Amino acid sequence: MVSFVQMLTWMKAQNRPRMFASDHAAIVELTIKVGSLQEAEGYFENILDSATQKAACLPLLHAYVKERETEKAEVLILKLQSLGLIVDAHPLNEMMKLYMATGQVGKVPLMIQQMKQNMIKLNVLSYNLWLRACGELAGAASAEMVYGEMLSNKKIELGWSTYATLANIYSREGFADKAIEALKTAELKLSTCKHLGYFFLMTLYANLNNKDGVHRLWEASKRVGAKITCAHYMCVLSCLVKIGDFYEAERAFRSWEEDARGRYDIRISNVLLGAYVRNGWIDKAESLHLHTLEKGGRPNYKTWEILMEGWIKSNEMDKAISAMKSGFSMLKHCHWRPSSEIVLAIAEHFKEAEHLKDAKKYIKVLHRLGLTSLALYKAVLKVHVQARNPALEILKMMEKDQVHLDEEASALIRCLNQIKGGEE
Repeated sequence: MVSFVQMLTWMKAQNRPRMFASDHAAIVELTIKVGSLQEAEGYFENILDSATQKAACLPLLHAYVKERETEKAEVLILKLQSLGLIVDAHPLNEMMKLYMATGQVGKVPLMIQQMKQNMIKLNVLSYNLWLRACGELAGAASAEMVYGEMLSNKKIELGWSTYATLANIYSREGFADKAIEALKTAELKLSTCKHLGYFFLMTLYANLNNKDGVHRLWEASKRVGAKITCAHYMCVLSCLVKIGDFYEAERAFRSWEEDARGRYDIRISNVLLGAYVRNGWIDKAESLHLHTLEKGGRPNYKTWEILMEGWIKSNEMDKAISAMKSGFSMLKHCHWRPSSEIVLAIAEHFKEAEHLKDAKKYIKVLHRLGLTSLALYKAVLKVHVQARNPALEILKMMEKDQVHLDEEASALIRCLNQIKGGEE
């Protein structure tokens, strides 16, 4: 690990006659990236020159926002204010982003009020954060007040993000016509050279179930010179299946496969796979799954989870169990856990089929993964009752998991206590 002292030594070795404020800011930023936040804080505290402190505070503030360190960020802001170093909106915008991210939305209008009192000019980001906060706190009418002030400020150039924020507020409150009007205005603000904004607006149109808007943005995005990324394809597929246009979704999927050139991203096919399962089209889901395997796609935990859901719905439990085993084999590399509904459905299958041996193996794996529940234990206890087999090991697991018994579980345990003979 490189310390800030080592970096200072390196900079001095470059025969620099003197260090500028921007040099110190770069050191703080680099220390955060390759060293630690504590080292960066120590370096910042040793800066005596006010101009240098002003330059170096932003990377430190960025780090506090990223790490959700609200108290530290507030202390830093107060220090900068006391030194008279806050002369523009940038550091205060960072604070407002932090408040939004940590659910302290009510502090954003207070920050705006403070900026106005201190004659600090709001920039477009300041207004956008204020607009969003007012929408969350008081609804569309309050947001429109902020929007009106933005329009009256001739120094503020409104971009697509302002209108997208406004559209989102209208959409949440059920003003679909106003939301679509705002989105159409946002479209006029999009760049013809890069995709920024296209897929965000497309998502908002999809949330409104506005097919024309989704199609229009998708076609417009194709005319932008920049490459359509995997993330973009995931977005457009999600939007198209949300509005029920599977024909166009499948066309978009084929376009991605042509663009992928052998670099198969299973997350993209998972979007379509999940849509097929949700609609009960298990045959199409299986066909797509086999197709992705033939193309070199490597299923991830989400693939197996989707297939599990589909096979459980179609009562193909052997396939669902096989998919769960494949999913469990990936747990070393991710934090995925199957849903409680899937877990219980397979336990219920073992109960109905009276598969005692499989049920015992299953509950042991789930116990080890911390996925047990009262409902799950009851399903397995019923298998033991059906087989007239004692469940001493299961009862030990329940005790270790501190499971609170209901009347049915207590009755099952009493029944098992009466069983003589057999082996655990």
